[in-house]
Formats: sequence, structure tokens, C-alpha cells
Amino acid sequence: MLPKAHLTSHSRMSGSSEKLFLQIAEIMASDGWKDVGYEYICIDDCWMAPERDSKGRLQADPKRFPGGIRRLANYVHSKGLKLGIYADVGNKTCAGFPGSFGYYDIDAQTFADWGVDLLKFDGCYCDSIQHLAEGYKQMSLALNRTGRSIVYSCEWPLYMWPIFKPNYTEIREYCNHWRNFADIYDSWQSIRNTLDWTSSNQKIIVPVAGPGGWNDPDMLVIGNFGLSRDQQITQMALWAIMAAPLLMSNDLRHISPEAKALLQDKDVIAINQDRLGRQGYRLRKENNFEVWERPLLNLAWAVAIVNLQEIGGPRSYTISVTSLGRGLACNPDCLITELLPEKRKLGFYEWTSSLKTQINPTGTVLLRLERTSSVQFSYSAVSDSL
Repeated sequence: MLPKAHLTSHSRMSGSSEKLFLQIAEIMASDGWKDVGYEYICIDDCWMAPERDSKGRLQADPKRFPGGIRRLANYVHSKGLKLGIYADVGNKTCAGFPGSFGYYDIDAQTFADWGVDLLKFDGCYCDSIQHLAEGYKQMSLALNRTGRSIVYSCEWPLYMWPIFKPNYTEIREYCNHWRNFADIYDSWQSIRNTLDWTSSNQKIIVPVAGPGGWNDPDMLVIGNFGLSRDQQITQMALWAIMAAPLLMSNDLRHISPEAKALLQDKDVIAINQDRLGRQGYRLRKENNFEVWERPLLNLAWAVAIVNLQEIGGPRSYTISVTSLGRGLACNPDCLITELLPEKRKLGFYEWTSSLKTQINPTGTVLLRLERTSSVQFSYSAVSDSL
């Protein structure tokens, strides 16, 4: 694939109609979403007709997309946005529509001809691990041969993990971002499961992430109904720490002002999109608290402290700032700003200081630490201590 900076975000809906995508494009362009960096609208499974055309090409369901994908792409582009589409490496998509096995070059050229900007390539109905791996490679090469820059979103490691450990060095050579774990749902338990899997495997997946290739923990479900306000804050904060593609799964026509403000928070998005391009990791877990941190440009750090307890009221957590950012974040001192749940400057902290926070059940405090000294230190974003 052509080199890409870290993705911004997508509005993703499956089984939907052309009319809905036109409405979402208008909202994204006019209601502040594009202005903060959300630029892709992605069609998920079920957009296809049940059969290919006489030349072997995929075709859109004529009832759901009467104008075809090319016309939809033109409209999306006219709004300054980009269009993503879905296909599958195997014989069928997960919903049973035509898969791309044996048609990789034809499908890649079809997507390029339509003006598609992103391909999500699923892994259902593939008859062997060898065909799965080769299929993901072949589609990557086929997309490149079209000459069009198309972001390539893979589910390659997700389908490899049940059998053996994926080769992430190889996956990164072919994919721009990749799913590792199960589909996310609009529930706190699903968020917890994703975070637990990520922290348990961070020694493997964190080092491979960087500009051009990212771990994808799946969609943001902020703005739906399954998460409390504090749980939505936790998802937004931790997705920023994990340098995750911000893939919204919600209905922007009916989103609450609070969820919209959280998803459009420029300071949190700035952490997610930080140009240093290093993924964060879990630093410690104790007493039902977790501390995550991420190195940022100019020796700054982002720190998220999560209260995993689900009952009771807010709990206090105190941490020595010497333990943050490899001991360098506040050496000799730093300015700490709270970004979530509210934006406020906490003040200057010396290297020997302690930081005390109060966090709601299942909530998170997201902090930005910036050095106030010109002393320069080098550090490694991921060490053997992970």
C-alpha cells in the first residue's frame, strides 16, 4: 500500500441504503465532523447484489444503491470526504454475498474505478490459513497495481490467532491497519474484553504499530445506548492512548450533544493523531485501577488512569510522577493538564511529586504531561518491561 498517515475516522453502517449514506455525508461535512478530522464514510457488508455481473465484477444491490457506488463516491468526494467499502478474502462475505477469492485483481480495479478510498477486507469463508494469508497479500498487491491510493484495512490476524501467532512484521508489509480481536459491541463488558486482550498481548502488538500500519481494536460505540457517560469517556481516552483508527459505529442523525462533544474533542483527537506515531500501553494494574501511557511528540506523554470498579462512588488514586513516562515525563518538572472528563490545568509538578486523582466507577481520567525544561532525554516507546 501507499504510505499513509494515521487514519482519522469513519462512519460505518451495514445493510443500509444510498439515501442514508447521502444524509450522513451531509452531516459529516456540515456539523463539525470533517473539521476535526473525520473523513471516511464506510459501507459495511450487505451492499452487494447476490451475483457478479457478466464480466465477473461485483455490483451494488440495485434496490439499496440505485445510483451505484460510483455516483455515491462522487457525492461523498464533493463534500470533501472519502468513501470506504467492504469485501471478503474468501468465497463469500460474512453475510453470504460474493467473496473476492479468485477475483482479487478484478475487484481491486472495480473499487478503483468507482473511486473508493478505503477497503475493509474481511476473512470469512476462507478454506485454509494458507489461502487466507495469500489472499490478503494478493489483494494488497492488486490494490497497488490500480494506481489509486486505497487504505487497506485487514482482519488477517483476527482469523490467524485461533490457530497460531500471526506474523505482524509480514502483516504490516501489506496492510494499513488490522483487527486483532473479536467484534466490539455496545456494552461495557465488550470494551473491557478488548482492553484486557490488548494489554495481555501488548508485547507482541505494540512494537509493530506506527505510521502506515496500526492495530485496530474495532469501533467506537460512543453515541449509542449501551455505555454510560463515564464508560464512553473510557473508550475515547483508551482509543487515543492505543493510537487506534477512530471508527465510529453510531447514527450521527440522532447523536446526543454530550457524545458529539466527546467524539469531536480536539485535544483527545490530537493525542490519537500524535505525529510521533507510537502506540501506548498499560503500565500497571493494581487495586482495580489501570494506568496506561503513551509517548507523544516533543517528549510529552499522555496518561490514562482507569477505575475498573463497577460499584460504589468515585475512588481516589495517587501515583508518583517519577513512575510515568519511563521516569522522564516530569524530569525535572512538567505541566499536567486534565483532558477528560473535563479540561483543566492541574499545574506544575516536580519529579518527586505525587499526583492524586478521583475517578468515577468505570471512568477514566486522561492527562497530558508536558516537560517545562529544555533538558533532552532519549527514550524507547516500548521496552522489555511491558
